[in-house]
Amino acid sequence: VQLVESGGGLVQAGGSLRLSCAASGRTFGNSAVGWFRQAPGKEREFVAARTRNYDITLYADSVKGRFTISRDNAKNTVYLQMNSLQPEDAAVYYCAVHSGSGSHYLHGSYDNWGKGTQVTVSS
Repeated sequence: VQLVESGGGLVQAGGSLRLSCAASGRTFGNSAVGWFRQAPGKEREFVAARTRNYDITLYADSVKGRFTISRDNAKNTVYLQMNSLQPEDAAVYYCAVHSGSGSHYLHGSYDNWGKGTQVTVSS
């Protein structure tokens, strides 16, 4: 499956963005889909994930209450609604498909990645 992220950009602190992750080639199927982010000089970190079975959502503590992950299986797209953005949220955001094994919080458990979309937050 090929993943393409979109929706990134420049926003002022306190603003919102909605990121999209569109899959092509095949559907997400029953796989969980996650969002990660990586800022310059930092490791890639977990942001959010959503399973298909049981529709469970997981969030990093740093984004709980501000970010919402959703998926539209008919459109084969996963979204990340980001509200109350802060400068520390600035990063390249990636979506990825969970391999089916391992923790949803670890990037090593995901085996299909998009190329990312840049989010910049001005203070």
